[in-house]
Amino acid sequence: MPNDDLLRDVEKFFSDKVNRLGPNPQGADYNSPESQFVRFDQLMKILPPVEQPFSLIDYGCGYGALAHYMREKGYQFEYQGFDISEAMINHAIQQKPAGTDWKYFANEADLTPADYTIACGVFNIKFAADGEAWQTLILETLGKIAGLSRKGFSFNMLTSYSDADRMAQRPDLYYGDSLYFFDYCKRNFSRNVALLHDYNLYDWTILVRL
Repeated sequence: MPNDDLLRDVEKFFSDKVNRLGPNPQGADYNSPESQFVRFDQLMKILPPVEQPFSLIDYGCGYGALAHYMREKGYQFEYQGFDISEAMINHAIQQKPAGTDWKYFANEADLTPADYTIACGVFNIKFAADGEAWQTLILETLGKIAGLSRKGFSFNMLTSYSDADRMAQRPDLYYGDSLYFFDYCKRNFSRNVALLHDYNLYDWTILVRL
């Protein structure tokens, strides 16, 4: 199945959700601001110290929450946000602080390489897509992210280690095998790969330093 077909339902889901609930964590399908920030904190471990300038691609940027969070933390960065949902991009542009040169794109081809790329939550919702087809899409996307990143990238995924007695795995979600993706990144992208699976959420984060 072509990637466009796999992603069509995802785009519609997020566009409808942000238009209905607004540019906030619920509009981006997070349970709470706290869980959103915990995930951001893990992904941002790929970044250099706050005082060191860098450029960033926010891959699957939604309404731009990561950029605002990083700005509040004091990071100095050039920013490109990409999302397949034009509705999300429109909300992100409306939320952009005055005086910032943040760029937002709904077309991946408009992105230019940056020092780092962060991809938060972009692989979680697969709807009716076959698991094997979705995994192939993920690997293709990671290859694109690696090609856009000069110094490193990070991404996260729902975990296949979800406790069956506490959280039934939904058929419309993709639960990634963290060990498989760690091994894939080590073999294909870099010797310097870290797996973070110790922050009390039902997902994990991988950091790849190039």
